[in-house]
Amino acid sequence: MEIQTSGKPIDLLMEKVLCMNILSSDYFKGLFRLKTYHEVIDEIYNEVDHVEPWMTGNCRGPSTAFCLLYKFFTMKLTVKQMHGLLKHPDSPYIRAIGFLYLRYVADPKILWTWYEPYLRDDEKFTPGCNQRETTMGVYVRDLILGQYYFDSLLPRIPLPVTRQVTANLEKMKLPTKLSGVTGDSSRMGSEDTARRPPSVKASLSVSFGQRAPHRASTRDSSPVRRTINHDDDRRSYSPSRRSGSRDRADRELDRSSRDRDRDRLSRDRDRDRDTRDYHRRERDSRDRDYYRSRHSEERRDDRRDRDSSRHRRSSSRHRSRSRSRSRSPSRSRNELRSSPFGDANKEKTTAMSSNLAKLKDLYGDVTEKKDDGDAEKLRRDSCAEEVIRLGGSRWR
Repeated sequence: MEIQTSGKPIDLLMEKVLCMNILSSDYFKGLFRLKTYHEVIDEIYNEVDHVEPWMTGNCRGPSTAFCLLYKFFTMKLTVKQMHGLLKHPDSPYIRAIGFLYLRYVADPKILWTWYEPYLRDDEKFTPGCNQRETTMGVYVRDLILGQYYFDSLLPRIPLPVTRQVTANLEKMKLPTKLSGVTGDSSRMGSEDTARRPPSVKASLSVSFGQRAPHRASTRDSSPVRRTINHDDDRRSYSPSRRSGSRDRADRELDRSSRDRDRDRLSRDRDRDRDTRDYHRRERDSRDRDYYRSRHSEERRDDRRDRDSSRHRRSSSRHRSRSRSRSRSPSRSRNELRSSPFGDANKEKTTAMSSNLAKLKDLYGDVTEKKDDGDAEKLRRDSCAEEVIRLGGSRWR
């Protein structure tokens, strides 16, 4: 089971400059070879000798302890693994990194549940590079009460939770004030040369290869300041002079950070605009292709419909002509057969034939008499011809 967290990403919980320096450090990139929880613990045991966020001396960059702490952030420790860290017997720095993990990642409402069993822990160790020794219980109490950790900013604990923690410490008869083993209670810094810069802006100057303006080692190593007499040194070390130089450096860093932010924003806007233009062109081309294909399909459908309608009209016209030709004679016959005028003609003819039969009965058949007369004429003519033939030329 994973530890209940605040739900925020680590780049919002840890100072941005410190986070950027950890991610860009060569040592952290080499930690990718460590794959398991126990390998990271062995690395802490072998390499860590303090738990400050920054390296000391002339070295610039995040400390080994915080690089390994960030490695734990990427692994998302479980409750069982966290208990193993907090109770580890080999090195107090393993336990200190476990308490730091909880201070950064865990939900502020459950911090007291994790820290309470260790508030009276008397194991001694030196959390910083100043060789100031303290106990684990005092270190844990400063973590839960303070917001600054060796000039670095810790995640803010809500005020009701802080009041509850203070009340619980009073019930346990423990101090409710910071002991100072994890640095000052403000970001004003100190004159300790082993510390890192007392502000995020000064840390940013360190990450860019510049010395922090408040460092005593920087003032001592400056070739210009070596030629100045002790009175000038005393004047240069006056608080007003130090604060003025620090303010100027802060203003310059502010200006440079604003310029970088402005450039980054302009690049982001240009990239977003280019992306929007690209997507708009792609969408327009897709719409154009779609409408073109749709228009061509509609034209093909219209042409097909026109051809089919023309074919249907021509075929229907041809069928009507052939039907009219084939049905016209039969229709005329049927009309003649079924017409009432044909029936009337039949009746007339029958009436006339009956009348003629009656007349023949009364007056006789004239046609027969005529035929008899014609026959007699023919017989007479034939007799005359025979006479002429018989007489011949001699008859003349």
